[in-house]
Amino acid sequence: MSEAGLRQAQEKMRAAGAADVAIKVFSHYYRLLESGQRGTIHESDIEPAGDLPHLENLDTDADAMRAGLAETVVIKLNGGLGTSMGVTGPKSALPVKDGLSFLDIIARQILSTRETYDVPLPLVLMNSFRTRAESLAVLSRYPDLEVEGLPLDFLQNMEPKLFADDLTPAEWPDDPELAWCPPGHGDLFTALVASGTLDALREQGFRHAFISNADNLGATPDGRIAAWMAEHDVPFGMEVCRRTRSDRKGGHVAIRKSDGRLILRDSAQVAPEDTESFQDIKLHTTFNTNNLWIDLDRLAELMDGHDGILGLPIIVNKKTVDPADSSSPEVIQLETGMGTAIETFEGSQAVIVDRSRFKPVKTTNDLLVLRSDVYELDDAGDLTTTHEGDEPYVDLDPEFFKILADFETRFPAGPPSLVRAERLEVRGDVAFGKDVVIIGDVEVEAAPGEQRQIPDEAELRG
Repeated sequence: MSEAGLRQAQEKMRAAGAADVAIKVFSHYYRLLESGQRGTIHESDIEPAGDLPHLENLDTDADAMRAGLAETVVIKLNGGLGTSMGVTGPKSALPVKDGLSFLDIIARQILSTRETYDVPLPLVLMNSFRTRAESLAVLSRYPDLEVEGLPLDFLQNMEPKLFADDLTPAEWPDDPELAWCPPGHGDLFTALVASGTLDALREQGFRHAFISNADNLGATPDGRIAAWMAEHDVPFGMEVCRRTRSDRKGGHVAIRKSDGRLILRDSAQVAPEDTESFQDIKLHTTFNTNNLWIDLDRLAELMDGHDGILGLPIIVNKKTVDPADSSSPEVIQLETGMGTAIETFEGSQAVIVDRSRFKPVKTTNDLLVLRSDVYELDDAGDLTTTHEGDEPYVDLDPEFFKILADFETRFPAGPPSLVRAERLEVRGDVAFGKDVVIIGDVEVEAAPGEQRQIPDEAELRG
C-alpha cells in the first residue's frame, strides 16, 4: 500500500506545480519513513562537543569584517504564522517594539549595517504562500531594501500530509489547505535550489548566507562571524549558546564517534532511555540558536553531487490533519531541521555567542518581555538590554493570555516595567493598569471567575 501511497503523493505534488527537486526530496524521506527510520541519535554514539570558540575571541579587524559582509546575504525564515497566539497572518508582521513589527526592525538592521560597512547585504525572506503578500507589503515601506537582480523572497515548498494508517496523501475537503504542510525548515536548502535563488546569489558574487528565524531580533549580521567564515574557509557555521535549565530540551551539538563530525541532536531524535543525558546541561553544554552561516558554493556542490538531496536526518512529526480538531484523522508530516545540515558539511564549526543573539518570540510571555523596558531599540534596529543579569522570567496564565487578542486586552496601556523584575507569574484573569512596576519576584493571582485589576502606577514587589 505504501508504494501506491508514494505514487499518489508524487502525483499530487506534480499537479500542484511542485518542483522536481522537491518531489525527489519528499520521495527520499517517504522511503526512509517506510523503512522504519526515525532519525534517532543514541547517547552511546556521540560525545560532548568540548571546547568551542567564542564570538568575543574571534581575531578579526574592520577591513576583514567589511570584506566578509560584502559577500554575505541575510536570509530570514518567514513562513510562520502566529497560530500559537491566535494570529492568522505572518508572525513577523506583529508589532513587537515601539509600534514596529519584526520585519520593520529587520529592515532597519539591514539598512544600518549596509551604511556602517558600505556593503550591499541583500535581505531575502523564505516565505510560505500564507505569509508572502503581507510580508512583502511591510518591506515595501523600505524602497532601498531591494538589491537589483535579486529577489526579496522565495517560497518554501509544500508537501502532502500522510494518513498515519496507510501512508497515503491526506485529503480534507472541509479545508483542502490543511492536507498540505511545509517540510520543516530543512527545506530551506531545497527551496533555494528550486526557486533559482541559490544560482542568482552566486552569480552576483555572494559567497555566504547568514540564516536565522524572523522572530529572533537578536540575530543581526555580525561582521566578526562573516570575517571568520571567509578567513578560515568555514563551510558551515552554527551559533550556539550556553545551556541553562530552561534550555535543557533544546537541541545540542555533539561529536559523532563514528566519523568525528559535529552533529545536532534535537529532542525529536532522542531515544526515551537517553532523555536524562540529553537534558544534562553539564554534559551537553550548548544549544543551537538556529543562527547559521553557510558557504553557498559548498552548498551548491553538495546539492549537485547528491541529486538535490542533502540527506538531512528525518523528523517524523505526528499530528491530526486539522490541528485544531483532535478528533480528526492522525497524519504524519515528514520534516527536516536546517541545523542538522551541520553533519553534512565536512569541516563544520560551531561558535559560542551571548544570549543577546537569541531573543525568539514564541509565546506572549516572550512578547511581554520584548515590549517592556527590559529592552530598548536604537535607531539601527538593535535591541539593547537595560536589565542586569538574565532577563526576567515571565509565566502568564495561558487560559487568559495565550491568545494575542486576550493578551492585549489585559495590558491596554502597555506592558508593566520589568527592568527590576526577576520573575512575574500571573494566575487567573488579571488586567494591568498604566505604568505598573514589577520589582523582584512577583506572583499575581485572581480569584476564580473574577478579573483582578492592577491599578495604574501600582508597584508590585516580591
